[in-house]
Amino acid sequence: MNAAGRLSLYAAGVAVAFAGALALSAAVIPDSVAAGWNGGNMMDDHSSMGADKETSAGLPAALPGLSLSAGGYVLAPVTAPAIVGESGELSFQILSKDGSPLTEFATGHGKDLHLIVVRSDGDQFRHVHPAFEENTGTWSLPWQWDEAGTYRVYADFTAGDAAKGVTLSRTVEVAGTYAPVVSEVSRVAQVDDYAVSIAGDLVAGSASDLTISITQRGEPVIGLEPYLGAFGHLVALREGDLAYLHVHADGEEPQLGETAGPEITFMAQAPTTGRYLLYLDFQIDGQVRTAPFVLDAGSMATDDTSTDDHDDESHGH
Repeated sequence: MNAAGRLSLYAAGVAVAFAGALALSAAVIPDSVAAGWNGGNMMDDHSSMGADKETSAGLPAALPGLSLSAGGYVLAPVTAPAIVGESGELSFQILSKDGSPLTEFATGHGKDLHLIVVRSDGDQFRHVHPAFEENTGTWSLPWQWDEAGTYRVYADFTAGDAAKGVTLSRTVEVAGTYAPVVSEVSRVAQVDDYAVSIAGDLVAGSASDLTISITQRGEPVIGLEPYLGAFGHLVALREGDLAYLHVHADGEEPQLGETAGPEITFMAQAPTTGRYLLYLDFQIDGQVRTAPFVLDAGSMATDDTSTDDHDDESHGH
């Protein structure tokens, strides 16, 4: 057989193999799953920690804070100082589909936009609220990095004409060397002379209560002041990808001048098993402090009642 004949025979073989692979994939991959792969960016559907959705394959859908674009908006490149200790400005814009800066925002939790900045190891957490320049659509605030590393910058906001919020993120590199912090489960944090503890467990796929208690020099704190529409503001990040999980305090929104304490309860739902980094912002005497925690989310316990009953019956009487 000449070279041309051999090439023709080889091409025919490849075509047959390819057709067979397609048939096999159609047999083992449901149409619904394939449709989900082709359905676009799952981040376009912004979901909170308490309202996580699932893909057609039964796995948790992508969570907020993992993409620089979602819901028709894009987080433009973040401008910030490049090295540790350099004073400057952190600034950015939220861009619409046509590339123009978004200038209309809805107030949520007392602010038009919440900016979260944290290093990739969960250290150096900051929750701040930049100023907005409506003419240019630019958010900015004075900024200085305390330590080097790779940082995730989150913009949490709701557009003025939108029904739900969006959380976008970008990474920012800060030059220098650093020793990453290795997380360990921690239910108690000491912030100045305040001891802050968290009770309750995270269970993957199930809503659960987390109760945070605050004492000062051993005495219960009853002077918690409203901050961002509640007596405490809790942010949770999933270790590994730093997916952004925003939880809210239980109860009605407090009135100006109202105080509470020493406990704050949050309803939380971890989308998967794994480790979560939590940061509580609380305000006392006009000063906001942040208490960090680390919790592991386990899986739901299985019910072995039916097995136990069967064993009892088989060994009884």
